Amino acid sequence: MKPIVSRNCRVRYHEHFRVGEYSVVDDYCYFSTMVEVGRFSHIAACCTVAGGRETKFTLGDYSSVSSGARIFCKSNDFVNDLAVLLPRGVNIGDKPIAGNVSIGNMCGVGANSVIMPGNEIPDGTVVGALSFVPAEYMFKPWSVYAGSPIRLLKKRNKSRVLKQAKQLEILLSPKKVSE
Repeated sequence: MKPIVSRNCRVRYHEHFRVGEYSVVDDYCYFSTMVEVGRFSHIAACCTVAGGRETKFTLGDYSSVSSGARIFCKSNDFVNDLAVLLPRGVNIGDKPIAGNVSIGNMCGVGANSVIMPGNEIPDGTVVGALSFVPAEYMFKPWSVYAGSPIRLLKKRNKSRVLKQAKQLEILLSPKKVSE
């Protein structure tokens, strides 16, 4: 099945926007970085993924980003620099915080969470609603995190989640022709 991407999304770099089969991107999302979404994944309404042409956001297979989440691959350094967008060719010491954001397979990001640059969220990891993930946070795979500041809550049921993904693949695989 072809992916579904709402006509009500704003995609700045169409040539670097890829969405896998069975995946859905809902209304009113904004993308201003390179984007690659895996299979069977979902980006819910009103999400923002920003960072510019030099950075990339990746969402793995069987993963979701809930409504209102904000994912930044680039941000101003509010401690050391002006918080402005400088014109091309103007260099006055602006050194943004930048880095790709990668969310693995079978992951989830809760509603209204904020993920800052340079994060690699490993397979099976979940970030709860209203969480704040600082730049380059270190996650353990197959774990549940939440809060502001974010913290580890518990391990996730890996065997059950993997079994469900396998069941989905079997249900949607093409029917074999009887001989």
